[in-house]
Amino acid sequence: TMALIDNFITVLRRALSRTFYPVLQQAIGIGSAFEGWTAREEEVVYQVLVPLAPPLGHLFHLERDTDQQKPGRNFRVRVELECRCPREYQGMNMLCFQHHPDVIRRMTQQPNLLDTLCTDSYLDVKKTVHWFCTLVGASWQRLPQSRSWHLVVLPSKRSCNLRLTNGQESFQVKVLFGVRRHASDIFISSRYRGAHTPSTMWPESYAVAETKFFRHMAREAPQDSSHLKCLQLLARVLARKDFPIHSIKTIVMHLLHTIPVSQWQRRHFLLQLSDALEQLRISLEEKHLEHFIVGNQTLPEEIRLPPDVLRAKPPNLFHGLAQDPAAHSQAIQAYLDL
Repeated sequence: TMALIDNFITVLRRALSRTFYPVLQQAIGIGSAFEGWTAREEEVVYQVLVPLAPPLGHLFHLERDTDQQKPGRNFRVRVELECRCPREYQGMNMLCFQHHPDVIRRMTQQPNLLDTLCTDSYLDVKKTVHWFCTLVGASWQRLPQSRSWHLVVLPSKRSCNLRLTNGQESFQVKVLFGVRRHASDIFISSRYRGAHTPSTMWPESYAVAETKFFRHMAREAPQDSSHLKCLQLLARVLARKDFPIHSIKTIVMHLLHTIPVSQWQRRHFLLQLSDALEQLRISLEEKHLEHFIVGNQTLPEEIRLPPDVLRAKPPNLFHGLAQDPAAHSQAIQAYLDL
């Protein structure tokens, strides 16, 4: 999967080198398939995040959305043209993108980013996804994988979803886009957050930090550690109950962070399974489950958080259950069935 996406990024960066579209950076594998477990028993979906950087003459400014009615922490990416006047770049003969956009457009025969993928000066998720999917379809035949795989670009508004088949096997790749926050492992991303998510809204994503945590635990835990088997078993059962899988993943991450790694050996599997179920029961009864990444000041040093995420109060992932008695009853029933 990563070889495929890296090939795409290489080909597309070459094609976009003289344009003012976003600069595609090295893709990052995220989510369950890259963490060593999956809730799906059928076709595996590999999620990758492609970070975006501003092109020459452009700047990205991240603006926090203050609308309390929308769940989570959300941002918008304001795109500005960069001033490159001679007084700012001494000794360099440059035209200024901010003050001479028409001249640059005429000289390069290329529109700036504000003209292409933005809505009201903000980077638009749907336009970005459509742009990338079009490039993928046009460049597929230039990739070595095209000789043995068949590619279909599946319809989606906030991610580029690819299905690859070769007659014997198939898999999906879900390509999300993001902008890194403060050189950290936290991104704002194009991921879906409800049916009414505006196309200029980029929810904050902790997927990269979570995947790094699982990789850290893979190095620290015993070779026969049962934590991934425990998570996969619970996730696959809960997936049939329409239960939020991220909640059981969060519980397992909390347990991994508090229980000594030596106790995750295979012979303790039933004990760890029991611990996870008990913690789920308590969280459901209290209608409270703290986010694992936000506000966690005891993460491994390799996981980097922006100052505001580090200091923030961990949100309650079960806040919705406290507001909706019917949803809470349904979650309790799913737990009892489990």
